[in-house]
Amino acid sequence: MIKIHVVVDTPKWKKKIKDIKKYFNSKQRKFNTNINSSKNINEFTIFLTKNSKMKKLNSRFRKVNKPTDVLSFPLKTKIKNSIYLGDVAISYEIVNKRSKYSFFNHELDKMWIHGYLHLSGHNHIKNKDYIKMSKKENFIFKQLNF
Repeated sequence: MIKIHVVVDTPKWKKKIKDIKKYFNSKQRKFNTNINSSKNINEFTIFLTKNSKMKKLNSRFRKVNKPTDVLSFPLKTKIKNSIYLGDVAISYEIVNKRSKYSFFNHELDKMWIHGYLHLSGHNHIKNKDYIKMSKKENFIFKQLNF
């Protein structure tokens, strides 16, 4: 079971998704129903921000002085009856730019699913890991958007 917390620091997000908490509550319910019905609670936070903040985070934590689409900050610590996995930061501008070729919500879902999988221990350093992670991303995406 997952529990998603959402922090929004850029008003543009609220123009694209009117009720962000409701949006993620719906995704959380679908995830818990269709993907992981385990009683273990894994919590994480999605930080919806903008390119300038992503550039600062990317520079500080990855030593790359440019914005990026999604960053994951694994923590994995026990809090009461759950495991807090960490934080996922997502850039508004990059999601918005990519949505010109699809839908804003689809691009957002791809980003947070990708970040969540990193928090869960997946990576894509080696090609075989990339393939495995991509399959898992696509599976989760399809389950949440049926």
